[in-house]
Amino acid sequence: MDVLHHTSRFFCPHLSSPIPLRRRLFAVRSSSLPFPNEKAKYHRELEAAVDVVERACRLCIDVKKSLFSGEGGRILEKNDQTPVTVADFGVQALVSLELGKFFPSIPLVAEEDSAFLHENNLVNSVFSAVTDKASSGDTSLTHDDILEAIDRGGKDSFDFGTKPATYWVLDPIDGTKGFLKGTEALYVVGLALVVEGEIVLGVMGCPNWQEDKPLKSTAEVQGNNNIVAGSGIIMVAHVGCGTWAKKLSSVLGTSAKTLEFWTRCFVDSCCLVHEARFCISDSQTWESIPLSALFNATTDADSVGDKEVLLLPICCGSLCKYLMVASGRASIFIAQAKAQTTIKAWDHAVGVICVHEAGGKVADWEGSRLDFGADQVGRRIIYPSGGVLVTNGSVHDTILDMITSTSSTV
Repeated sequence: MDVLHHTSRFFCPHLSSPIPLRRRLFAVRSSSLPFPNEKAKYHRELEAAVDVVERACRLCIDVKKSLFSGEGGRILEKNDQTPVTVADFGVQALVSLELGKFFPSIPLVAEEDSAFLHENNLVNSVFSAVTDKASSGDTSLTHDDILEAIDRGGKDSFDFGTKPATYWVLDPIDGTKGFLKGTEALYVVGLALVVEGEIVLGVMGCPNWQEDKPLKSTAEVQGNNNIVAGSGIIMVAHVGCGTWAKKLSSVLGTSAKTLEFWTRCFVDSCCLVHEARFCISDSQTWESIPLSALFNATTDADSVGDKEVLLLPICCGSLCKYLMVASGRASIFIAQAKAQTTIKAWDHAVGVICVHEAGGKVADWEGSRLDFGADQVGRRIIYPSGGVLVTNGSVHDTILDMITSTSSTV
């Protein structure tokens, strides 16, 4: 494997100063994984996850084109009032089918159930979307195969019990509202593997991700050729192997293979809270966050006052915010756990390992790790005390102290 240790400073979007030289850009030629297989205990599972998430992103792109071109795409709302499309169900069916081939004994925990498709006459649309992206040779797939694949991840598919378990966690599209907004809003296909309560690998695909500055590939560093920045990103993490990202080949066209390379991801190096870049949940306002007692928030990066922090207007989905922190674009993602809101495992699982392996921290507001085994029946719900705090690590303890001090005065 051809590894480059490129000593130029790597600029992250929205940073006022470059990442220090100790955080160097590590670029490797594209292969199925950015690190040797012998270093990754779950390399087979990760290779399969990368492949299926890339195809799932391609499915999303194609379905989205049909929605906005008026070619029969349908947008509906589920009982919880979140918008859902053919893409949500198509991704869940595709991922379930592909992972089921290679790892039939590993259960899937996911968001959707097929009953909704029957009620809204969407079975044919989902079937067409999935069969177009499934592995070659799957010409014998039937409607029932697709429905069974979706329900393999549904709420009644598996009773885990109290013992530690191995299972996949999938969010077919985190940020469906972003999926429906147009080309600019972010959305993520997120897949993680949990082994005995520990998240051991994760893959996030974000088709709308934009690089403000083109990264340098192995070929560019060697040949000094110009490469045009494309949209879309695949981020992967494996326990002990770091977090890595590359451009999403499915949106780059036929020449994508010549442009693919993996880049090591690190959280930012901000050590001062008032200089940090914050993300919060779309359903919350800054005033609902305990830190609002200490700082006001502004979205104008050019005029952050003494008692203000910069709030990045990143809409749609928790995983998008995890991706921002893991890539170094944001310093902190903070979300309050409202009493009436159920916190779903798939909104956090893959983000946790991507941030951890990039050097950051994830905890609840009391500083405890998120417990993905707390829901002993379905492994579908987590119960973070107070809320979820995602940081670059450097400001983690300070933020926890601030939350504790300001919450106690309310």
